[in-house]
Amino acid sequence: MKLQVTQENLAKALGIVGRVANTRGTLPILSNIALRTVDNRLSIEATNLDIAITQAIGSKVETMGAITVPARLMQDFISSLPGGVISLELDEHRLKITTDKYQSVINGTSFEEFPVMPAIAKGTSWTMVAQKMKQALSQVLIAASSDEARPTLTGVYLHVIDGKLYAVATDSYRLAERELTASKSDLSLLVPASAIHELIRVIGDSQDEIEITSDEQQVLFQTGDIKLVTRLIEGKYPDYRKLIPQKFETVATVNRSDFINITKVSSLFARESAGSITITADADKGEISIRSIASQLGENTSTATATISGGGDITLNSRYLLDALQAMNGEEVEFCFNGKLEPSELKDPKNKEYIHIIMPLKS
Repeated sequence: MKLQVTQENLAKALGIVGRVANTRGTLPILSNIALRTVDNRLSIEATNLDIAITQAIGSKVETMGAITVPARLMQDFISSLPGGVISLELDEHRLKITTDKYQSVINGTSFEEFPVMPAIAKGTSWTMVAQKMKQALSQVLIAASSDEARPTLTGVYLHVIDGKLYAVATDSYRLAERELTASKSDLSLLVPASAIHELIRVIGDSQDEIEITSDEQQVLFQTGDIKLVTRLIEGKYPDYRKLIPQKFETVATVNRSDFINITKVSSLFARESAGSITITADADKGEISIRSIASQLGENTSTATATISGGGDITLNSRYLLDALQAMNGEEVEFCFNGKLEPSELKDPKNKEYIHIIMPLKS
């Protein structure tokens, strides 16, 4: 293998791909990234056996070849070099890296030892605008569980209901659902949250479309020159829609920024009580208030103007409420609940694509 690439392109690709390399795994090869020439381009690849990311960059290839090298060293070294052209040349298992003023050798390992995720031969494919996909996944990912004892809840569930594709996540204390696009397929994919984190990072500011291809075991996301493939979580996702109330006794429409501000202030006094805050909707006063008490520090009540039908109070986790409010985009938010013991719901009154359910705390 002998080729030339620009430092800028190589450093950027290593930054995107290198994070997947697993330095704590039992297989030493997983802490490496693979470099190989494909169709007169340089392909940079990394995997942890559950997720694999590949990016191809433009290069001037003289001879073909492949090698794997330590991911951390390669990434830190290339990012430290000045901009310009870099020459890469393979001498058996030694990768020679040369610029105008730097000459280095990194000892590598044969590419034959590098695990490659199997290709998706037959699958279902669809495309979306990458930024819409990123926004939707970011909105639901916050509700995914980190408890490995319930693996089905540690992913984002992509599925079709009545001709519409939805993304949903829940940890059983909160639930987020976002409508994505119309779909004629009968999709049902449970994607690990770790892969969704990487996908959001990979999409970045890309204005491209993203192509998604899936079979029963894997799903492939491709945008521009970057491919991310991940194994799917096995198991049946719970019938989460049973948790979503159809009617509400109390509906408060409030400015989202005001709601965020009073929640933040109240959360400061809720640290002793595991984030417990009590939200009261008062239709006569036309305001929503949040009260929190810290036995050692004091107490706080913050209010915001709201349009309210019904009335009452409910106790929630302040962090969950803040996460939901910050995931939304509209100027106003509709906060709905049925007394103290049933789930509350947040949504944009002008855009019904996204809903967020939060279970109450015992007050």
